[in-house]
This record gives sequence, structure tokens and C-alpha cells, in this order.
Amino acid sequence: MRIIAVHLLNNYSGSPKVLMQLLKCWTKNSFETHLYTCGGEGFLSNIHKVNNHFYWYRFAKNPLIRLLFLTTSQLFLAVQLLFFLKKKDILYINTVLPFGAALIGKIIGCKVLYHIHETGVKPKILNHFLFAIVKWCATDVVYVSHFLAEKQPVKVKNNVLYNVIEENFRNEAKLHLGKAKEAKIILMISSLKIYKGVNEFVKLAELCPHYIFKLVVNANQKEIDSYFKTVFLPQNLILYTSQTDVHPFYKEASIVVNLTVTKLCKETFGLTILEAMTYGIPTIVPPIGGMTELVENNKNGFFIDSQELILISEKINQLFQNPLLYHQMSQSAVIKSRFFSEHYFEKESIKIISN
Repeated sequence: MRIIAVHLLNNYSGSPKVLMQLLKCWTKNSFETHLYTCGGEGFLSNIHKVNNHFYWYRFAKNPLIRLLFLTTSQLFLAVQLLFFLKKKDILYINTVLPFGAALIGKIIGCKVLYHIHETGVKPKILNHFLFAIVKWCATDVVYVSHFLAEKQPVKVKNNVLYNVIEENFRNEAKLHLGKAKEAKIILMISSLKIYKGVNEFVKLAELCPHYIFKLVVNANQKEIDSYFKTVFLPQNLILYTSQTDVHPFYKEASIVVNLTVTKLCKETFGLTILEAMTYGIPTIVPPIGGMTELVENNKNGFFIDSQELILISEKINQLFQNPLLYHQMSQSAVIKSRFFSEHYFEKESIKIISN
């Protein structure tokens, strides 16, 4: 049995990282594994024992050009898979974007398994098209949270497979648990998008001038300069470009926040929040979405909408001024994070594939 995994954009964001973990599980369990993705550096680059195949795709900021590039890439992908796929293969499609793969899988009659990370894509017409393809082609669907399974139901066999922390990441975090922090740092790691609450993070830094705020975005310096060209940046805010190693940031952070604007986007999971919990860092997250399956309100973090910045600043002050509360939340975060382990992930992912 061969597993043919398909992904669109190889970068250092959450969905390719999850697929990387899956690929390692499959090769570890002696499955013949193939990966179709675009070129470029990211989590899907140079994975041991994975047979790589590349197809053309280029991201464009202009939505019309981006749609044209997506459609073109899926034509190229469909042609490649038409001469490669076999009926006995498992076609594993990561995110809803690689629709060309799904259509060929449907034609050939192999098992088509979708791993869905997103509540939707823009524009709406593309979203309707992509999820219509999912509903027509998928034989199984894997969701990253129960929230997403309820948000985007598909009438085929459904599975929930939570994202997890790799053991090497967890082992590194263990070395720093309980260590005193030199400074009071609030950290956010996200994409450089308005719906991710980047602007809210800047305002929060203004509200709390006596703390250090660090923002790590999945962008280069030119993109950062362009985004913040007309935005006042307070002196206690430090901006960072894309990072391949986030451990130094978690080691020094006291609190990690996710300020996604829920009117614009609802997070389906929250891998950076889980990483923070592994480091024993209390978190502040939106009260809606998949992160509520990670964070327990008032136990290892707080549920607060990103528009309530004054309340968020008050909770930050409360955590810093109450060492006992901070310690209790830190310990609860570590305990909760242990469920999201590689052992759970491997067992469940192999079960999904085997079924």
C-alpha cells in the first residue's frame, strides 16, 4: 500500500508542519510514502525516506492572479497524478486547496482522505467550490478539532486528529520548566495578517508600556516594513521575521497570547498555544474556536476576545502580580499539554490510515 500525500504551499506554517509529522509516522511504520508539493523551503523539505515529487505553484498577493496560479497548479498536479496514482493507493490531501488531486483520485477510484485545517477560504465562491469537491471526492475526512468538525461537516467517515508536539520539542521544553524569567515578556507568533490580531497586539503593547512585547510573524523584513509603514510602534514592542527555531522565544516568554479577530476568523486549533503550554506558559486565547479544546479557562489560561484589550491587560497584570496563580496555571498548562503527544498522534493516524 502506498500513501500519496499532497500539499500546496511548502513553508513554515502550521498545516505543512502537521503533514511533516504524519509523513514521519508513516515512514516509521514502513509505509511507502510519496509527497507532492511545490518547491521551496519549509517543513516538508528533505524528510527522510519520503519520495518527493514537485509541481508548479507560486503565491501571489493579488487575489485574481493567486486564483489563476492555483488553478494552473492544479492542472499540472492532475496531469502528474493521472499517470502515477493507482486504485490501491491512499491519497492524503492536506488542506482543501489541492482540488486537482481529489478529482483524479475520484476518477481512479482510490481512497481519498482529506485533512482539513481551515474553516474556509476566500473568496466565498472559491470556498463553496473547494468544499463541494471535498464532499464529492472524499471517502474520509480528518479534522484538527471537534470545533472544525462541527463547523464544516462532510457526510463521510469523520475523524478528529489533534495536532501534537514532537518529542524533541517537548524534551527541549522540559529543560526550562520552572526556571525564573529574566524579564516580563508577552509573546505572539502568527502570520502577518490583520485577522490574526497583529494590530491588536500593537495596541496591547501600548496599554502595557512596562512589559516587553515580542511579535514573531511569518514574513520577511520587507513585508513587515510595508505592513507597519503607517502604524505607530511603541518602544516596548519588538518585531521578528520568520523563525525556523522558536525555542529561544518560548524560553524567555512569560505569557503567550493569540489575538485572532473572531469576527474575521475562527482558529481551528492553535499550535503555538500548545507549544507555549508545553513550556508551562499561561496563555490568553479567544473564547471561540479550536483553542478552547486546549486551554481551560481560569485553569491554564484565559478566554478573552481580542477586542477586549483592557481586560486582557488586566489579566496580564494579575498573572505578573500573583506568583501563586501564575505557578498553578503554569503547572496546569504542562499537564494538559501531555495529552497531545507523538504517541497519541502516531496511534490515531495509523488507525485512520489502516481503516
